[in-house]
Amino acid sequence: MRWGDMDAYGHINNVEVLRILEEARVHAFGPPAGTGMPGVEVDLPVFTDLPEGTQALVVEHRVKYLTPLNYRNIPARIEVWISAVKGASFTVAYAVFDPVTGARCVIAETVLAFFDEGSGSLMRLAATKKALLEPLRGPANFR
Repeated sequence: MRWGDMDAYGHINNVEVLRILEEARVHAFGPPAGTGMPGVEVDLPVFTDLPEGTQALVVEHRVKYLTPLNYRNIPARIEVWISAVKGASFTVAYAVFDPVTGARCVIAETVLAFFDEGSGSLMRLAATKKALLEPLRGPANFR
């Protein structure tokens, strides 16, 4: 959490929560191919092996705020897993916890799909991608 992520009430602003989720997703599964500079390798490179001209796009976000995530000068704990794998999309789920109290503050899901720039259409998930994602499935508990 950063000082500037805080709103007037001392809570992490809702827009910043989406940024935190994005960082958690990239930390867990790697950045999209062709972006940024080389960094630490991830164990589950979901986005790094995409064909040329493929974009990983956010289709939908669902966020539920359970209790305020207050600013602290230490990182929040975030659990990340796959909650659904479909023909042309998959869903990344998150739980964000206060790093001091352990309270679950936010639960969220992001639906992602791969887009082919050349054809201008969504791509079906390849069998190899589904095989990579399936073992990462966790509880479907967006409540």
